[in-house]
Amino acid sequence: MAEAREHVAKEFGLTQEDREELLPSGRVPRFTNRVAWCRVHLQKAGLLESRHRGSFNITPLGLDVLKKQPKRIDLKYLDQFPGHLEFYKRAKKNDGEINEGQPRPPDEVLEESYQELRSELVTALLSALEAASPSFFERVVVELLVRMGYGGSLRDAGQAIGKSGDEGIDGIIKEDRLGLDNVYIQAKKWTAVVGRPEIQKFVGALHGKHAKKGVFITTSSFSSEALEYTRLIDSRVVLIDGVTLAGYMIDFGVGTKLKQVYELKEIDNDYFDEE
Repeated sequence: MAEAREHVAKEFGLTQEDREELLPSGRVPRFTNRVAWCRVHLQKAGLLESRHRGSFNITPLGLDVLKKQPKRIDLKYLDQFPGHLEFYKRAKKNDGEINEGQPRPPDEVLEESYQELRSELVTALLSALEAASPSFFERVVVELLVRMGYGGSLRDAGQAIGKSGDEGIDGIIKEDRLGLDNVYIQAKKWTAVVGRPEIQKFVGALHGKHAKKGVFITTSSFSSEALEYTRLIDSRVVLIDGVTLAGYMIDFGVGTKLKQVYELKEIDNDYFDEE
């Protein structure tokens, strides 16, 4: 497959950026995935076959096809072969008539659907946080930090955070269960963009607490000036905006519950290696 990808990339004049573009999951390059699925379609049509693990070759039927010098070998062309026609029908049933009638690889459809559902959940979580009381928002942040491994127990974290009395929460929390270092926390349940002045005040509070690390959490977002400021200062300050906060809530199971689990598996070729 590595050799095939090199030839295909050269044939279509793909740049390195084209080859490195990732699927929504952020794990697999789209180009790598597409080439792999091209092989699947050609195998379903009987034009390719895999005789040995990690390699594939053209079949006599595939050679016959090339002798005819077709102008284009696409999914519509491959439908003349019964094995591919059945496979293609199942793919279209799952994906619908999209992309000019060419179904996307099923794993791409699954990943993009997952990302769409996750985006909807992020929006729902942010709406719930904006409608929540300051004290409830405080509990959410405390529970999230503990789930992420900070603050020790819920009781310890709860005692360390939420003493400011305003619409945000402030406090010092243990970086780990042993309390080897402290992290200064400030959270703002805002709808307005958090600008550089607010972050400067936070950094000043860090110095006043003799703290080296800080986390500023908001339900809104940060201005570009605020983000740039944190890159210029010596203190280690992490800015968590609303979208990131909701994403962490999903990842660590805060305010969310499991609805369904799907496992995407592939064949273990090593298992079938008899050598």
